[in-house]
Amino acid sequence: MYNVINLPYPYYVLEPIIDEKTVNIHYNKHHKKYMENLNKLTNYKMPLEEIPKKIENFPIQKRGEILYNAGGILNHNLYWQSLNQTPSIPKGKLLNKINQTYGNFNNFKKEFINKAKILKGSGYTFLVTDDNGNISIMNMSNQETPYSYNLTPLFTIDLWEHAYYLKYKNEKNKYIENIWAKANFDNATKIYESLF
Repeated sequence: MYNVINLPYPYYVLEPIIDEKTVNIHYNKHHKKYMENLNKLTNYKMPLEEIPKKIENFPIQKRGEILYNAGGILNHNLYWQSLNQTPSIPKGKLLNKINQTYGNFNNFKKEFINKAKILKGSGYTFLVTDDNGNISIMNMSNQETPYSYNLTPLFTIDLWEHAYYLKYKNEKNKYIENIWAKANFDNATKIYESLF
């Protein structure tokens, strides 16, 4: 069976940026629903990250739903790990690559925020790396995942309404700006270091 990650912190930890009620509903109702759906659609056959890369291994009539729900688990797993009570910036090789690509972390942050603000509808903004260690910022709709394009996601912000609406209503841009007070790059640093 596929599983969601355990939430790395209590529901209230992201206050006041993201309220406790939103985290609870988001994790227990939305995130876990993708897991339940995927486990109904398929028996465990491969690591979760491999599903988008090998979707042709599944029955053609189920591929869309399998890909959607696998993406829902993968994207949410990364989202929770991209946040924490105390913010942190990238370190080591990842910070060097960010400085090389964007000039400095503040420039990267501005570009990430600007990219997130132009996403239409539901989806995510990701920091991703390719197989050569090159990084980029990209938007993906709904539960699409960078793994489908042979890219490894390092950090993400969830831009579905259920991630922010109880607190921010229609002010998505305010959520995008405020969430950096809880942005945690320790996990992104760890992933990048493990690959390169």
